[in-house]
Amino acid sequence: MIASLPFHTEDGEHNHIDVKRTSTKVTILGAGPAGLVLGLLLQKEGIDCIIVERQSRDYVESRARAGFIEHHIVKFMRKNGFSDGLDNKGVPHTICEFRHNGHSYEIPYGEVASGSHWVYPQQFVVQDFIQLFISRGGQILFSHPAVELKGLESSRPVVTCSSPISTNTLLEIECDYIAGCDGFHGISRSSIPQNKAKIFSKQYGIGWLAILAEVPSTMERIVYALHESGFAGQMPRTSEITRFYLECPPNDTASNWSDDRVWEELNKRLSIEGDENLVRGPLIEKRVLNMRSVVMEPMQFGKLFLAGDAAHIITPVGAKGMNLAIADSDALAKAIIHYYHNRDETLLNQYSTMRLPHIWKTQEFSDWMIRLIHNTVDSNENKYLAFSDRLRQARLERLQKNGSYATLFAEDYVGYFKP
Repeated sequence: MIASLPFHTEDGEHNHIDVKRTSTKVTILGAGPAGLVLGLLLQKEGIDCIIVERQSRDYVESRARAGFIEHHIVKFMRKNGFSDGLDNKGVPHTICEFRHNGHSYEIPYGEVASGSHWVYPQQFVVQDFIQLFISRGGQILFSHPAVELKGLESSRPVVTCSSPISTNTLLEIECDYIAGCDGFHGISRSSIPQNKAKIFSKQYGIGWLAILAEVPSTMERIVYALHESGFAGQMPRTSEITRFYLECPPNDTASNWSDDRVWEELNKRLSIEGDENLVRGPLIEKRVLNMRSVVMEPMQFGKLFLAGDAAHIITPVGAKGMNLAIADSDALAKAIIHYYHNRDETLLNQYSTMRLPHIWKTQEFSDWMIRLIHNTVDSNENKYLAFSDRLRQARLERLQKNGSYATLFAEDYVGYFKP
């Protein structure tokens, strides 16, 4: 139904806004991994939902982000029939390598934890999930930014979206529940009153220059290089693309890094005896990431439930962000499905309580990894740098021993145990 509503401009002119109204059971904001997984799980159970995405389909399907999928998330995808692309194109990984002071430390985490990571870039995951959701009759409204969430404490909240057709056209979606899967800067988290949630955050004072290069990886594993000039990382993505990272100041800009400077620093920081220089190629992405962590408690307010980056930000160290988002949506889907099967909101009311322990455990692991691969001693305390460096070396040597220290790392790193 479309209704014309009067709209008064500052100069007194009368315009009209066309408002289209529709309804569903669950409105999902965001067509990233969290929103798509939630939509697919609800769709399997016959629960009506609409996914609303502020960006275009082309943008969402080409956005390069994470690339490592944890052991338990792979099992989840296979169990639910979401893994065709992963099974056909993904690559299992069971070894990572740390480089420090010219030495290599190989950690066979897969053998220790009896599991593996899978390399399968996030944009491929998103492409697979979008195609699957739409092929099963699902509705995704691309290029529809949500501009207002109303009635979050009422029985039927409303999501208002702008339309790509006209600035004078709005869409109102009335629903039972809203799932905020629209990221850190989305409307969902900002719609929760400040006095209804606590924000826990940490700035590490570290930046990473994130680089995508059109070159095949020279290593079939993740490489973490601990260098006096700063951390460097090499992460395989596809047979033609490699992800690299270079530590830099958090306020640095990509424009400060010419292609020649990037390759020179990568070769310097990643090199060890007997290892050849990297093969150079075109750099198709350069952007600076600020190492920070954020958690909102609780992850819900009224009929609004947050999942993924809308609820928590984690550093890219350890590649946990997409995995946490999918685990959030798995838990939220179970709670919503339980409600519609039993008319019981118990699991929905417990959603934050169920998810936060796993989120904080993962945050702790990310924090530990940051301290392992970066020299976090303040620059004003240079007299402690050598001491800190020796501690990092001791940690690496302990990781090479097949004991409890290595086992704990392996299980946390591979995501062996389902939360």
